[in-house]
Amino acid sequence: MTEPLSADELERRLRAIGVERYHDKHPFHRRLHAGGLNRGQLQAWVLNRYYYQSRIPLKDAALLSRVDDRAFRREWIGRILDHDGESDDSGGIERWLVLAEGVGLDREKVMALDGVLPATRFAVDAYVRFVRDMPLLDAVASSLTELFAPQLHEARIAALLANYDFANERTLAYFRRRLSQAPRDVAFGLAFVRREARTRDQQEAAMAALRFKTDVLWAQLDALHFAYVEPGLIPPGAFVPADRRAGQPPLSA
Repeated sequence: MTEPLSADELERRLRAIGVERYHDKHPFHRRLHAGGLNRGQLQAWVLNRYYYQSRIPLKDAALLSRVDDRAFRREWIGRILDHDGESDDSGGIERWLVLAEGVGLDREKVMALDGVLPATRFAVDAYVRFVRDMPLLDAVASSLTELFAPQLHEARIAALLANYDFANERTLAYFRRRLSQAPRDVAFGLAFVRREARTRDQQEAAMAALRFKTDVLWAQLDALHFAYVEPGLIPPGAFVPADRRAGQPPLSA
């Protein structure tokens, strides 16, 4: 088990991780795409996912701070600009705020991170620390969930348009834009991992990093499902949907 894998075999195993572990298989995600979330559950998903979106530029900045290669930095910095934009009315974070407004959330409260689940914070902050502290190869490999994202975004656009009144081209612009951004990003990241993961130990570490990232994404949906679907136990300080504020019982599965 000490012989290095070929680059093609390494890529095959990386892709197999997504087939087994990507969060499109989570019950909350399946409920989302099937049109099974009520307004409060949708709002909780958008709010908590905003925390993840808002931390991505911090994660990428932490990665860049460790890189001496100018060519690498020129390529990777595009990820920060994709999310932060080049002005206040552009970028992925702004497009996510448009989505938040579309589901009835207050933009300023979303930006203030009011009501984000504790488990969301723990999971996302762990991802930022991982990218900051682990070897560069591991940090890059953890981004390879983007291998599986374009197909998910295509399915999500179609599902949301079919099942929810808030969905239109404006509110779903974040996902539409990622259809072109994610393949570009993953081409660079995958080429880096294929090239730099030369020993079996490095290859195993790269695969472990990708599994860790799938765990981060899965944990976020676990938290949403537990708080807002079944058993519906919202922790203190977290977002409470309007129907729950009115004193109704926990949401059923």
